[in-house]
Amino acid sequence: MFFQVLLSLAVAASPPAPRSHAEDVLRTQCLLWAADPKNAWALAHGVKTLGPSFLASDGRKAIDVIFHDFLLRNTLPDGGAGPGAPYGFLRYSADGTPIEPHTNLNAKALVDDAKMPLTTRLAGPWGPITLQQLVDSAKAGFRHSPQSPEYWRDVGWTLGLFAVTHKPGATWKANDGTVVNLDQVFDDALTELERATADLEQGLEQHLPQVDKRKQGVYAHSCGGLHFVQGVLSWARHPAVKKKWGKRLDDQIAIHFYRLESERRQYEAAYQQTLTSMPQYKVQVLVQMVKFYGHWLETDAHFRDDFGWKPTAAQLQDINRAKAFLDIAVRALEEDHTLERMLELKKTQKQVYLDLIGDSCHAAHGLEAFP
Repeated sequence: MFFQVLLSLAVAASPPAPRSHAEDVLRTQCLLWAADPKNAWALAHGVKTLGPSFLASDGRKAIDVIFHDFLLRNTLPDGGAGPGAPYGFLRYSADGTPIEPHTNLNAKALVDDAKMPLTTRLAGPWGPITLQQLVDSAKAGFRHSPQSPEYWRDVGWTLGLFAVTHKPGATWKANDGTVVNLDQVFDDALTELERATADLEQGLEQHLPQVDKRKQGVYAHSCGGLHFVQGVLSWARHPAVKKKWGKRLDDQIAIHFYRLESERRQYEAAYQQTLTSMPQYKVQVLVQMVKFYGHWLETDAHFRDDFGWKPTAAQLQDINRAKAFLDIAVRALEEDHTLERMLELKKTQKQVYLDLIGDSCHAAHGLEAFP
């Protein structure tokens, strides 16, 4: 018994696994460049990856900057025209800097990813507001529009927020008087995800080496639709939903793992082309690799943490392959001195600059989940 106690103490005192080179580089990139107090979207990515104590470069907590400097309030009884939510953010600032380009991205980052309690009080420009009030605002302004492709491209973050704050059977009346049935919303979302991944499912069933990305289906979404995948399947955190969806959930996990090799082949081909005939696109291809592998690993972590998925031996091999592919892309960016040219990129290739912030945070988050 004495030796068992000593062994337990030794295990508890053992240091955490050392970070990989790629994770160190990406965390540093996130720490430095997501701290811009003029960029609420970047700050939210910093918070989701580095936690609620993450500081903006002006010394304030990032969460305080997001709320005090960017949150808007509509005091009309119905929330006003448009979304109808009493609180919210603009999508972009006047100069095109992202604030909340996807509805409820900021709230989802704080509540779901950073695990901040709903009772957390933050300082809005008019006074204190809690995260629960922000969630209630999202509910009031929610409009379920399953016939709209644009709705599905934007709703993934809202689904993730609702999944972590509500249980099956939840209903409410939105500001326009519509009754929202959350079970129906998520059932519709799973059906849409199945439609959007039909090409990939066919490729998997036919053992095709790859399914070309042509902005079809899930590839019409930002970040390859992986935020949509995360948002939809996060509802399976509830045992009754996981049981109800059953094989449909398993099929989506299989499709997700099929994507790794399918997309690796396409990124590798694109990268080889930049080396032989299109060098001007080298950085963009490397950044897209970081985006995909980072989001792919992060999605695996959601599967595990949201509904208890346990990878098979083959899936663990794929996770390790994705980590290796990500490491190669990061080292190539370092070799090209890309990360040293952020200020230049901000002026000359702003989307690449923004991707190197957001995708570094996502990729660091994904690597942290699988040390």
